Formats: sequence, C-alpha cells, structure tokens
Amino acid sequence: MPPTLAAVAALPQLGLRSLTGPLPATPVVWVAVSELEDPTPFLEGGELVLTTGMRLTAANAGGYVSRLVARGVAGLGFAVGVIHETVPAELLAAARDQGLVLLEVPRPTPFIAIGKAVSRVLAAEWYEDVTRAFQAQRELTRAALTGPGALVARLARLLGGWALLLDASGDVRHAEPARARDRAGDLAPELARLRRRPDRGGPAASVALAVPDDHIVVQRIGLGGRPRGFLAVGADAPLPPTAHTIVGAAVALLTLQSETPRTGRELRASLAALLLGRPDEGPAIPRGQVRVLACAGGAAVLDALESDAAGARCPALALAGHIAVIVPDGAVGTVERLLAGSGPIGVSDPASGDLRPALRQAEEALAAAGRSGRDVLHYSRLPGQGVLGLMDPGLAHAFADALLAPLRAEGLVETVRAYVAANGQGEAAARALGVHRHTLRSRMRKAAELLGRDPDDPAVRAELWIALSITSNGEEPIGHRGDSQSRAPRIP
Repeated sequence: MPPTLAAVAALPQLGLRSLTGPLPATPVVWVAVSELEDPTPFLEGGELVLTTGMRLTAANAGGYVSRLVARGVAGLGFAVGVIHETVPAELLAAARDQGLVLLEVPRPTPFIAIGKAVSRVLAAEWYEDVTRAFQAQRELTRAALTGPGALVARLARLLGGWALLLDASGDVRHAEPARARDRAGDLAPELARLRRRPDRGGPAASVALAVPDDHIVVQRIGLGGRPRGFLAVGADAPLPPTAHTIVGAAVALLTLQSETPRTGRELRASLAALLLGRPDEGPAIPRGQVRVLACAGGAAVLDALESDAAGARCPALALAGHIAVIVPDGAVGTVERLLAGSGPIGVSDPASGDLRPALRQAEEALAAAGRSGRDVLHYSRLPGQGVLGLMDPGLAHAFADALLAPLRAEGLVETVRAYVAANGQGEAAARALGVHRHTLRSRMRKAAELLGRDPDDPAVRAELWIALSITSNGEEPIGHRGDSQSRAPRIP
C-alpha cells in the first residue's frame, strides 16, 4: 500500500508539521508540485500537492482549497520562507473548514526531497508486493503439483481468508476451510452472471461483491465459452492488488489443469500394452499423461513398487545408476510416498508420447536432489521452472497462438508485452516502448477490443503473461529461465 500522510510527515529528514491537527491514514499515491491557481486538471487524486503560494491571495484561498478537496488530493504542503514567511491565515482557515490536511514545509526542505522520499517508499512497497506475489506463485505452483485441493488450501492461507473451488455446475470440489462450503449456495447468482455470454465480447472474467463481514471475488476457470469451473475467495477486508495478482495466478494454474485432457482410459490401455508386450527396441510408450521418476534406491525401489498395488502397475527399468519408473500422473503422490526412504528421487513434468525428454528431466532433478540432500525433487522446481513448467508444450502453444492471434494481426503484441511487463503501469510501458502515454492508451483500448477482455484485470494479465512467455522462444521447450523476457519497470 502507498505510504500514509502520517508516515510521510513522520520522516524526520523532512521536518513537516501538520497545521490542521492529527493526520489521517490517507494514502499518498504521488507528490505533485504546482504553483497554478487551479492545478486540479493535472491531478488524479491522492497526491500530496506542494506549493509556495506564488499565486495565492486572501481572496482566492477558499476557492483554491475547495478545488483541491473536490479533486480528492491527500493533502497540501505549503513552503514557508519563500513567498510567504508563514502560512496565510486565510488558507489555514479554509483548510480547517473544508477538511484539507495542511502541512508546513520548512524553508530548508526542498520539494524534491519530499518527492524522492515518497518515491523511495513507493518503490519499496512495490518491490515488497512483487516479491510477495512471486513467492506466492512459487507456493501455488508447488501445491498445484499435488492437486487442485492442495492449491485451494494454499491460496486460502496466502490470502488469510477462505477459498472455494466449484465445478461448472456450481458444486463444491474443494473448500478451505471446510466451513467455507456453506457459502456456495449464496454464490449461485454470481455463477450465472459468469456463465452468461454478452451479445458482444466474451463472458465476464470475474465478479466482486461485498456482504456483511465478507469481501468476495469469484472468477471463472477455463478458456472457452463454457466455464470449466469457478474459484471463489473471500476475506474480511477488500483484497489489495497483490492479493488479486495471487488469485490470478491460482486461476491460471487451475485453467491450465482444466484444459489438459484427462485421458485415463487411453492411459490404462497404454499401460496394459506396456506390461503385456516389450518390442525389441524397448517397451511400448504410454499415450496418456504420465511422469517419469528417476530413483537412486536400486533394488529397494523395485521391492517397494512390488509391495503395493499402485506401484505394481508402474513399469520400471534399471538404468546406469538409477531406476526409471513410469507413473500415471494422478498416482505420482502415492508412488512418491511408497518410495519414501529408498533414496533420492527426481520427478519429471507430465508427459505423453515420447518419454525421452521426461527421462532427461527426471535425471536432472535426481542429480539436483543428490546435490541438495532432498528426498524428492520435481523438475518444475529447478531454477528457471515455475508456472510454465506445468504445461504440455503442444497445448500451451495452441493456447498462446489462439489468444495472441488478433493482437499479432494488428501489430499489437509488443505493446501488450510491454504493458504486461510493467504490471499494468501505463507510464512505465509507454517509456519502455518510446511512445507517448496517450498513444499507449489508444493501443491498449484497441487490444482490449480485440481480446474481448480487460488487460487491467489481473487474471487477464496473468493469461497474457503466460501466452507471451510461451511464444518468446518459438518452438523450443517452454518453462526455462528467461522465457517471459520481462523485467520490473524502473521507478525513479
């Protein structure tokens, strides 16, 4: 959150003094210096306005204050000893009458020092928010490897509230805590709104509502016209921007999982073929989603697999220095627990068809597990992996191409990339592109029309970030360091 007026005034190096009593917890979003009689056309609200009173008179003080109050500025800082030796009595009286916070700025304090101080606090807050969101993304990614229930539980803890995962019909799939299940019935009207497709554009991506003691956000899961499910979260206070980013990451993970085909029947058939026939060149390759485990436990691994029905259905092959095990994606957690204590284990990403890349992933994860002393290490948790490591390359490229196609046709991909990299900050994105902010705003309006969704929605930006990351390295494997080609915007 931005610093409050009280926090800014408390900075000892500035020497600011309140002339209108105790300072409220009003956030200061920026510092604006102006000597205009009416600076409000150049303000957005929330600024700490600084002035020397160059054009201030006894006659216009009341109107000046009225305009600032109507604009919603955070407060007014008046420099003494420059034009006026003291704050004019008419200005002070008007500020007190109209509820405008008035700070006295001593002569030795330059306005730029106040601007730099607020900028540093804002930068620190922004960095803390980005760090918190990044750490939350990592935690959600790790939880998603276990399943949607673990992801929902982790999300609720990160938000300090509750979370519900609903299927397309509105039935509860996972609730954290368990009593949150009781809220599902109240959300039915909101789910109907999210299912409805307007005459123009796509369906709403999310809805927000406030009820007594609860602030709730509901988002749809899935990319097509019909949602595959819904995620609802709630807390006792409005969610800050960082929390919306975290929820957007959770929705992106759940969407990716929901769009991945569940080919259980084909998987069982391919595993049966693998167990029943071994061609000369090697075992038959399963066509369903599986993972490869590289296990350093030797014969103990084979013994453990044979001791359990789930393990006995997993083909295993002794290789140089380790055992390779092919495990259905949904049984990975069970097999990991079965093999606990046998030695380090490396686990690949979900794969199908040619499993040689998955074997290499598992071997890399096993080597890293041995170096770090970890019992189990997933390839997606190695440096450079994250949300992108969860995706099937073919599905991921199809998703990215479909989402970005209208932008590519109008030459707007790099504009959107800069906007996403700047986390929706138009000024920073315009600087990165070398264009005027009005030009950027016009391009982003066009992009929103083409996409049929609002890029200022954190969930939409999360989807765009994923699509841009996937396409940044062409047809190469996704999920490696540097794919997003984005960096934090510089805050002066």
